[in-house]
Amino acid sequence: MVKLGVSLPQFQHFTPGKDVVAAARAMEEIGYDSLWVFERVLVPEDQSGSHGLYGVPGLAWPERYRGVADALVTLTTAAAVTSRIELGTGVLVVPLHLPFRLARELATLDAASDGRVIAGLGAGWSPDEFAAVGAVPLTERGRGLDEFLDVAAEVWGPNPVSFKSRNYEVSVADVGPKPARKIPILLGAGNERALRRVARRADGWVASGVTPEQVKQSLAGLRAMAEEFGRDPASISCTVQIGTLDLTESVAVPRPAYAGNVAQLAEDVAALAEAGADHVYVTLPAAVEDVAELIDRAAELHERVRAAGV
Repeated sequence: MVKLGVSLPQFQHFTPGKDVVAAARAMEEIGYDSLWVFERVLVPEDQSGSHGLYGVPGLAWPERYRGVADALVTLTTAAAVTSRIELGTGVLVVPLHLPFRLARELATLDAASDGRVIAGLGAGWSPDEFAAVGAVPLTERGRGLDEFLDVAAEVWGPNPVSFKSRNYEVSVADVGPKPARKIPILLGAGNERALRRVARRADGWVASGVTPEQVKQSLAGLRAMAEEFGRDPASISCTVQIGTLDLTESVAVPRPAYAGNVAQLAEDVAALAEAGADHVYVTLPAAVEDVAELIDRAAELHERVRAAGV
């Protein structure tokens, strides 16, 4: 059975704290397997050229991205009022953080939540976000992600901790708290180079904006790469985000992936499971207006997916 998750309400039309608490408690009670957050630190007014969404010239950023609440603060709030449900980041833009500090924050959250953190990580794409808070330049974002993976492996490992990276050094020191379990690392990847990083270094792939057929094809290639690196291909998991901004029924033929009402999204979850996804989560908060509607639609989605035996 595929694991099923839902995003937490981070958008500015929700109330930080109160709405997160209500949603997190409800999702755990409904029976969801996971809660998810994403990272967006600003929205540039100039969206021309490389400032466009995903670096596509002139592509407008969604209005929902304005005023997104901090990812780790939101996830910590949810952790404090739940006891079972997993807590995922989909994704943290690693080069916007200092590696040692981010590793300690994730370790502390995992320890506090009794081993429920899933670290979905990415390298980022926005020149405006990197100019504002980047720990490395945008052109070095891949190296920044690799550096974090090296630092986190040491920080999360046994004491004493000792490492020297390109930019940081710990001679010999005690560092804690330690994670309650080995934190699963999922990496976003949209090209072969990034997929090879997943195959070599990660526990799984977290995918967004891909169809079930693309998941099937990419996952087969990813697991073949993992075998090249001497890893068990079956150990590489696949988590897919279903991004939706509207829950209106789609009458298009053929229906575009992830367009439609809750019943149609449930069909998409089933298709992704058939394609090989182990875990699917849905960005329902972007498609509703308040937390009550979020809880109602989430309950409907969960019921439909599980009733279908997915």
